[in-house]
Amino acid sequence: MARRRAAPIVVSSTDHAGVHRVAGDLATDIERVTGQRPELLRDTVPRGATPVIVGTLGLSPLIDALVADGTLDVTGIAGSWETSLQQVVRDPLPGVRQALVIAGSDQRGTIFGAYDVSRRIGVSPWHWWDDVPARRSAELHVLPGRHTQGTPAVKYRGLFINDENPALGTWAPRHFGPGKAPGHPGGLTSDFYARVFETMLRLKANYLWPAVWGRAFAEDDPANQARATEYGVIMGTSHEAPMARGIEEWNRHAVPAVRDADGTVVTPGHDPYGGTGEWSYRRNAEAIRAYWRDGLERMVDEGSESVVTIGMRGNGDVSLPDGDGIDLMREIIDNERRIIAETTGRDPADTPQVWTLYKEVQRYWDKGLRAPDDVTVVFTDDNWGNLRRLPDPTLAPRAGGYGLYYHFDYVGGGRNYKWVDTVNLANTWEQLSTAYEAGVDRLWVVNVGDLKNEELPTQFFLDYAWDPDAWPVSRLPEWERRYAAENFGPAHAGEIAEVLNTYGRLQSRRKPELLNRRITTAADGTITYDDQQTPFSLEHYGEMARVTDEWRDLAARAERVRRRLPDSHQDAYHQLVGYAVAATANLYALRQAEFTNLRYVEQGRAAANDQADLTDRLFAVDQSMSHYYNTALAGGKWNGFQTQPKIGYGDVERYGPNAPWQQPERDNVALPDEVFPAVRRIEVPPGSEMGVAIDGSARWWPQASSAAVLPEFSRYQTQPGQYLEVFNRGSDPFAYRVEATRPWVVATPARGVVDKQVRVEVRVDWRRAPDGVSRVPLRVHGAGRVVEVLAVVDNTPGRRGFVEANGYVSMDAAHADRVVGDWTRIPGIGRDSDGMRGNSGRLEFEVDLTSGGPVTVWVHVSPRNAVLTDGLRYAVSFDSAPARTVEVIRGADDTTMNREWERNTSDNVNRTATGHVVGPGRHVLTVWAVDPGVVVQKVVVDTGGLEVSYLGPPESARR
Repeated sequence: MARRRAAPIVVSSTDHAGVHRVAGDLATDIERVTGQRPELLRDTVPRGATPVIVGTLGLSPLIDALVADGTLDVTGIAGSWETSLQQVVRDPLPGVRQALVIAGSDQRGTIFGAYDVSRRIGVSPWHWWDDVPARRSAELHVLPGRHTQGTPAVKYRGLFINDENPALGTWAPRHFGPGKAPGHPGGLTSDFYARVFETMLRLKANYLWPAVWGRAFAEDDPANQARATEYGVIMGTSHEAPMARGIEEWNRHAVPAVRDADGTVVTPGHDPYGGTGEWSYRRNAEAIRAYWRDGLERMVDEGSESVVTIGMRGNGDVSLPDGDGIDLMREIIDNERRIIAETTGRDPADTPQVWTLYKEVQRYWDKGLRAPDDVTVVFTDDNWGNLRRLPDPTLAPRAGGYGLYYHFDYVGGGRNYKWVDTVNLANTWEQLSTAYEAGVDRLWVVNVGDLKNEELPTQFFLDYAWDPDAWPVSRLPEWERRYAAENFGPAHAGEIAEVLNTYGRLQSRRKPELLNRRITTAADGTITYDDQQTPFSLEHYGEMARVTDEWRDLAARAERVRRRLPDSHQDAYHQLVGYAVAATANLYALRQAEFTNLRYVEQGRAAANDQADLTDRLFAVDQSMSHYYNTALAGGKWNGFQTQPKIGYGDVERYGPNAPWQQPERDNVALPDEVFPAVRRIEVPPGSEMGVAIDGSARWWPQASSAAVLPEFSRYQTQPGQYLEVFNRGSDPFAYRVEATRPWVVATPARGVVDKQVRVEVRVDWRRAPDGVSRVPLRVHGAGRVVEVLAVVDNTPGRRGFVEANGYVSMDAAHADRVVGDWTRIPGIGRDSDGMRGNSGRLEFEVDLTSGGPVTVWVHVSPRNAVLTDGLRYAVSFDSAPARTVEVIRGADDTTMNREWERNTSDNVNRTATGHVVGPGRHVLTVWAVDPGVVVQKVVVDTGGLEVSYLGPPESARR
């Protein structure tokens, strides 16, 4: 594009339909950028023009002629998979001085090459899906040279649209019209999938598992498969839908027979194939085989490019009702392969197939069942981003290779997470790199839920699948900056990347849906869920206030960036950054107010109702944000996308026994969100009555019978400063004063008037405090009462290393004094810090303890599974004492997963402990990597004062 004239785009009429279509997109993208639309021509290049020639080797005579006469060198391109070349060539044709050539090794190679040009001129892959405006430019020029994106490292790179109700399932029929299958208006049409396909291809994805929640790709719009073929997208089906047929195709037309306990049919069923309607291979094999055959015949008749899922699971994402016998699964696979051979007329090895080892299916693999060698065996994560199994390196390579099924969205135990992006990019990198290094490189597919709200991790997943070597952990910040620049321009890319990085770290601490669940583990290992408690501590380490403040600060940073962006980028910023940050920050503030209210009600505080009112206001803000998203954002384009409940989980009385894990819904329809547990209000009596609460305790005085003792003061403490709160249990104000019995203990404000409550900070003047341990009473006077609060002050000088204070030593793994062996530092992978992934060797920490005796060492590790061995272990030792070995986890089991796995994935950490006996003074604490893959986040030594909290205490002082 120069002098307001756009270079014409030329394609050959004999090329793929997908190439013709992408040439049109390229013309439109150039118009978006320059305001001038190039002419789109077929076969003929006008003399005197400077064209863009787009074509596929072997199908474009224009391209083939350039190769034949030596004008275009396609070495390294020809014969490769999905590889493109972009090059300016001189004198390609008579009367044409130069041309930009975009040549592909195959259809998608050409498509990816054209879309690469679009991205380079300033059109984001998310231009439609998130309303990202093109970067305007009056002229466009191509640098000389030979440019290629290379050949993808992972052959099949795909997305799974899933868990799409209520958000996408509400929005899509409104925006694109209802489904075309009679009686199924919620179906997704070819116009919807066209937008998905375009976005995929712009991101260099080539493979899709279509939506399955009550939807059938082949039936919801008869044009769906034709549209996939037009775009050049490879279709597949999910792990529960074999033989190129979605499970809903069976469910819509079959009524299963009902049997009694003995297996006798008491109510007959039916299906279109004369069977019993049961999705059971033992009881309805002939009908199921006929159903599968129809699917394969349709695939052949439509000429669709597909990867066929084999194997069989139960109906509804569960295990087979027929049991888990290996012989039965072998018979199923053998029959599926026979059908493939008979319907295609070819060796089944010529049809790409996958066997996905999801949940209970992995059991077959672990028991020794192997699919035929040409089948791609797809390993999976545990639904929460942690790999479950990797190929045994001692096994011979498979012709079909290995694949990966991963999750950014999930419905199931311990709780759904599907509202906003909650992915920590560092964690995703660590698991993807582990998979790729283990030889998992044939097929990667990720569950992206609605796709919207998962843009950043989706793009990273696909970029990494294309070229893992380009993105070592050290370059993740650069990737984030590029992502921000591509969507918002370079001026604010650094700031936006920092916001997104912090967002991912904060969000990965705990899914927003789980902010009203506290998980506790008893001494006997019993795990208890309480869905009416905050997981964050209201009283210890200032934890609830700290995490809420961090979200509030992030939202303020994001808002400052937004204000500096032009109007043209406001909608895109709201979708890709602003909404998720602001709405999550608001949710944390809501939860803080909600659980503070419930605590204040227990204490009878006059301020209790204020916190209830604040909760109501914040809930109204949440609903207002959703309303804006649905009605005003981008002119109402995304109406229905913010209908996902995220606050009301766990309310069994409202929506039944699935409430602990399932979204608020009734009859499979999502309910409007509500605050759960509900706030409470009290009647505040007349008069005044003083109560005193203290840092580190949920009790209040004088009601409590035990002494009021503040957390110990230490010159080395890093936890927040101690305080007490003087509160009113009545409606009339009263005067108070706090008297410290030593002048070097200072209370601020020491006196005043309490309307509802006053926080009094207590600190020590260390310059005046005596050495050793002192016990200093403080007396609180008010409303005719006196409450004594004890301050214990430890002023022991001369410490070195990580110093004990407040009864613990807390150390971030990445701050080890010495790292010996094969360890990798992964920035941001911890809930509060960097983490260390160990394959061998040790981490050494120098600690200084003020007292001797029994201690407990808690090691916080990422909630990994044993992917290559039967266990996952680390060990801990002090000084030269023998190391104590810990089995981290028995892992996510095959069918029901397990309670320990739910706890660890919900908390996004696995905390395990060892006991030791040590003396006071300096020691070397060592953490050993016994099995490869342990990711250590934090090490905490409990010397007797460690309090219960979610994140653990802040890192100790290091001298």
